[in-house]
Amino acid sequence: MKKYLKHIEGDRAIWSIVLFMAFCSFMPVYSASTNLVYVVKMGTPAYHLMKHVILLFFGFLIIYGTHKIPYRYFSGGSVILLPLVIVLLIFTISQGTTMGGANASRWIKIPFIGVGFQTSTFASVVLMMYVARFLAKNKDKKYSFKESIVPLWLPVAAVLVLILPANFSTTAIIFSMVLLLCFIGGYPLKYIAIVVGTGLLVLTLFVLTAKAFPNAMPNRVDTWISRVENFSSKDSQEGYQVEKAKIAIASGGLTGRGPGKSVQKNFLPQSTSDFIFAIIVEEFGLVMGAFLVITCYFFLMFRIIVAAKKASSIFGSLLVIGVGLPIIFQAIINMAVAVNLFPVTGQTLPLISSGGTSVWMTCLAIGIILSVTANKEKLKTEENIDNPLDVLHETIG
Repeated sequence: MKKYLKHIEGDRAIWSIVLFMAFCSFMPVYSASTNLVYVVKMGTPAYHLMKHVILLFFGFLIIYGTHKIPYRYFSGGSVILLPLVIVLLIFTISQGTTMGGANASRWIKIPFIGVGFQTSTFASVVLMMYVARFLAKNKDKKYSFKESIVPLWLPVAAVLVLILPANFSTTAIIFSMVLLLCFIGGYPLKYIAIVVGTGLLVLTLFVLTAKAFPNAMPNRVDTWISRVENFSSKDSQEGYQVEKAKIAIASGGLTGRGPGKSVQKNFLPQSTSDFIFAIIVEEFGLVMGAFLVITCYFFLMFRIIVAAKKASSIFGSLLVIGVGLPIIFQAIINMAVAVNLFPVTGQTLPLISSGGTSVWMTCLAIGIILSVTANKEKLKTEENIDNPLDVLHETIG
């Protein structure tokens, strides 16, 4: 065993919590997949579990391979990958709105293996690497807002504009994380305010244009509006899903119905992905279900912050924050939707929900974090003083 463990580098606590969460996802995915079997008429529970296991297996290969790459290579790699991301997003949106009767405006199909690739998740990771690179390279430089438009905000805008028509929630998460990363990285607050105002203006113009000319471009504006309007309605499809999720959570109580004994999994259309948190609580209760899941994400967030604090460079700190916090933020949104604190967004529960490339992109982000923690260089005094997390601590404190 020691012979194999010596090849595992980086933060062992992160390795442990990721392995634990992946292992704990097997039972909920297997149980909740009965909806796909008996309602959607798709495969068997064993088939869906095996698919989930295979995706996680390749996901951990991604983690292992990525964490062996020196993290400084991700700086230059982001510049190379960003044009590829933009091409993939253009190709994705050009497919139209349906593919095989399903929504295809977010996905491209990977040939031969038949797995859908959600390009926006890959774009999110690459964009965070790119923003971290810009902020690290310009940490001690004084520059005007105009000087940062082309190298920073033009690529960010290009990615967000290509994701927005098909996926508002992902666009909002990426935009929020970019702003947070800029704040931590010392980007002037007055410039961030300008970006926020510009972003809200662009979003308003986009919505108004889409409503005035509905056939001008493929978009899901009507879906966004209906989800907000029907936030608390039981009559809409989204309201129906949330209502069933609330029933599942309420019926689970403190101890739960027991593994595999969920009733609402037969009525929730997205029981293995978007609403798997509700199924976990129904079967395992608030104590062993909800509390354990929340604790896992809290611990992962804590280790991400520790990894960023101990990084040997400013780029390393910003990289860990940039690719790590979106995982936690996505988890919070998923759980908030299940308890009706947030409109339905379509965001999965990272490392637990079944899925395709969303699992792999989460694993890619984890691998990048572990790559930073695996760095053997000692912290330099001046880098420790200039660490952006120290600046954030001083700002808040």
